[in-house]
Amino acid sequence: MIQLLFLVLVAEAAVAAVLLFKTPLRKLAVMGIDRLKRGRRAPVAVKTVAGVVLALLASTLYSMAEISGRAGGDPESGGGGGGASLSPTDQVLFSRHLLEASLMGYSLFLALVIDRLHQYIRELRGLKKNVEAITKHNKMLEEAKHGRSEETKKYQEEIGALNEDMKKLKLQVQEKTEEVHVAEDKALAIRKQSESLLLEYDRLLEDNQHLREQLQSIDHRLSSPK
Repeated sequence: MIQLLFLVLVAEAAVAAVLLFKTPLRKLAVMGIDRLKRGRRAPVAVKTVAGVVLALLASTLYSMAEISGRAGGDPESGGGGGGASLSPTDQVLFSRHLLEASLMGYSLFLALVIDRLHQYIRELRGLKKNVEAITKHNKMLEEAKHGRSEETKKYQEEIGALNEDMKKLKLQVQEKTEEVHVAEDKALAIRKQSESLLLEYDRLLEDNQHLREQLQSIDHRLSSPK
């Protein structure tokens, strides 16, 4: 389960990194996401997967709460809950559930970041096309302005309106660009957190191995004849 979640997290981080930088891979990624969203069953499938992940996340959090509650209600611990009253087995289970919950949470957040980046990129492309079309139309009107003097005022009014529209579109492009930068910063922060999470996973594996060795030594002492 943890290995699968790590693979999903690494894949999502790679897709987010591809969307952040203007490369040929970005076009392929955008085309792939477009095809996924255009299918009739794609939204249903995405919602189903998200629902399953949320259900697993809720189950994991419930298991963590149950372990903490079991430790807090243990009469040998003096009624005081906390990590110190957990048995070695519960500590391993709690650490594993914590890691799974963190991975699922980061995966859902990265999926949301990828969806937002994809939407911003599509909107920026549409706005840029509109700006180019308005600019071409503006040039045509300026060239036609020198043709017939009777239509000069009409063309000037149209040019003024088009210039206003172009300013609004440029402001929208600037706002969307700022939103993309914010999303890029968030994606980079998640990427750094995922790297720290990998290091934490290695440390938990070492702690798990150490706890297993302790449990084996305890079992060996209990099973050995007195």
